[in-house]
Amino acid sequence: MNNKMSYLLNTVRWVHRWRSLRPPQPSSTARKHSFWIGRHRDPLENVNFRKLFLNVFPSLHGSSLRCLSQKPDVFSTGAKMQPEKSTEALVSEQPPQTSMELEKFDDSGNVKVKHVTGHSELFFNSLQKCTCPCDVLDLASESAVSTKHFTNCLTTVWRLYRNLSDDQQRYEKQLIFEHPAFPRLCQQLLQNSRRLARNDLVFSLHAVVNLGVPQNTLLVQTLLRVCQERLNQLDNRCLSVLATTLSVMDKDKNVSALQAGLQLLVEQRIPTVRDIFILQNLMKCVGKYAPVFLKKKLEMAVLKEIDHLTFPNALRVFLALVAMNYCSNPILNACSKKIQENVQDASFRQLILILEACYTLQYRNIKLFSALAEYVNSTACLWDKRQIMHFLSAFETLAFQPRELMGSFAEKVTEDPEFLNLKNLLVVLRVYSRLNYVPRGQKHLFFATLDSCLNKYLPQITRAELLKAVYSLCILGYLPHRALDELLQKDSKGELILSDDLNREQKEMMLHCVKTCMELDSPSFTKAAFVPTESFSSLVSFTLTKAQKALIELLGGEDMFRQNVQLPYKYHIDFEIRMDSDRKKVLPVTATDVHADSSVQRLAFLFVPASAFCVGTTQPQGKLAMKMRHLSKLGYHVILIPNKKFQEMTNENAVEFLKGKIYSEDDAFCSSEDNN
Repeated sequence: MNNKMSYLLNTVRWVHRWRSLRPPQPSSTARKHSFWIGRHRDPLENVNFRKLFLNVFPSLHGSSLRCLSQKPDVFSTGAKMQPEKSTEALVSEQPPQTSMELEKFDDSGNVKVKHVTGHSELFFNSLQKCTCPCDVLDLASESAVSTKHFTNCLTTVWRLYRNLSDDQQRYEKQLIFEHPAFPRLCQQLLQNSRRLARNDLVFSLHAVVNLGVPQNTLLVQTLLRVCQERLNQLDNRCLSVLATTLSVMDKDKNVSALQAGLQLLVEQRIPTVRDIFILQNLMKCVGKYAPVFLKKKLEMAVLKEIDHLTFPNALRVFLALVAMNYCSNPILNACSKKIQENVQDASFRQLILILEACYTLQYRNIKLFSALAEYVNSTACLWDKRQIMHFLSAFETLAFQPRELMGSFAEKVTEDPEFLNLKNLLVVLRVYSRLNYVPRGQKHLFFATLDSCLNKYLPQITRAELLKAVYSLCILGYLPHRALDELLQKDSKGELILSDDLNREQKEMMLHCVKTCMELDSPSFTKAAFVPTESFSSLVSFTLTKAQKALIELLGGEDMFRQNVQLPYKYHIDFEIRMDSDRKKVLPVTATDVHADSSVQRLAFLFVPASAFCVGTTQPQGKLAMKMRHLSKLGYHVILIPNKKFQEMTNENAVEFLKGKIYSEDDAFCSSEDNN
């Protein structure tokens, strides 16, 4: 009797299960064929996500999701490690497509697996022939009968969707969410979430998140919870996909708990990972708040596999280090070498991301910057002017001066200035002024072109934009008269103080520079007699103290030079030395103060940080070049001394170094045009 009752219960269970898997009657799905959707319209604005995802499984309406409960079995270290798979496209590939498996209860109540090959092979063959997401959904509504079918349909929808253009994605996303088969896919995924294979679980979560299913829906939160419970069962390949998915999700309790558990698991499994692609995904997952020792472990794991680095991996590792906020020079140097060798294979977006990553990580590689600039310059005919301008802006943030590229772009500006709208004009002015570049041979034409463009936008330009534009041109030594008149008129009315995007100190500094340039760079400027004043400060840097001792030893006393000198126009120099006209003899500063002698030469020593130069060179940046130009107008020969280089010298070498600078005529000031 008990056996008969057991058979009856098993039969009822099997029939109930088969009905839940049976497909609906085939029906034709009308698709709209349109090729455009409004750029600013949200394609999902008419989709009721609550109805679609929260109410798709009535039996779960009243259920509430719990966060990870830190159970020992979830974070236990005794879980068996699964052998990993090395692949170059883990996130984008589909889960393994096997034959359809139907579960059937035997007489003892155990599950038997029966492989049905005919219908399954036909289904997967049809799935591979689909060319757009809605084709997959049509197939799912007609033929999908197993959980494996549903999960493969969902991941195929994502794979096809991600290959579309931005405009196509906007339109196709609306069709996906309005398709009647999509709620059914989500319902099956929700119903069978705890019975999914680990590959299907993580790939399905990755697909629904990237397709735009809201994170706070029951579907996404349930998948996150199941991933928490089965975390130790995931192999390295699944961990990589899961890490990629979590990196694009907002922080909530389930995501944070899963990331914490994943971080613990990553720490244990790092020695077993031999795939750089997986490693870079794990680096993204641990993020910038991971402990330093974990970042170092990942760094060592990548370095072990650095010989197998490919060009796509080099790009990904760059971005992974940014996500981890960790500057590893050995890894970055290896990646830079690989990028230089394959720079022709990089897209515009990839090149920009590399430069942005270098800025974020404070990584300065002159060979890499030069290779990228040379490639862009050699293929300039293939790039749009705005793309080249974007490159120049990225180089400007790195303080790197690509001279050939800036020269060729200046020619394009003078030949066709019409593409310079106000925004582009401000970018060009900022880049060329900060990097202190004036094209040789066409200086006046270049300035006249920029001035003409600026005058065209004077009626519509804001106060802050006008100040920035005039300031940039003045830095380069050019006075835009119409713009200056407009600026001074606004300044006299107090309108400049009202601009919101610049703080008061910044506006006052820029205005002071503009007014100083109006006086010193004017052709009518004549040098007035003035007596430099020496100011004493209790705060003296180590570098200046070392230089003071070296000058005393070299010149024989403190009366042979003046330190911390204040000049008109708020200029300041570190040391002043006066010499005869032949620069053979140093004169006491007190003797030359009594009577001004035109035969006396004055030397101004400026100790400047490395940040004042264009990276990798001794080319001064804009503000320093302006100061040098103005000191020359005031009668000084300017000598620049890099702080870092001087600090690294011994006392004896410092004396010899200053001696060479004082008695050499090669250190006289050169204009910015000559430097270029």
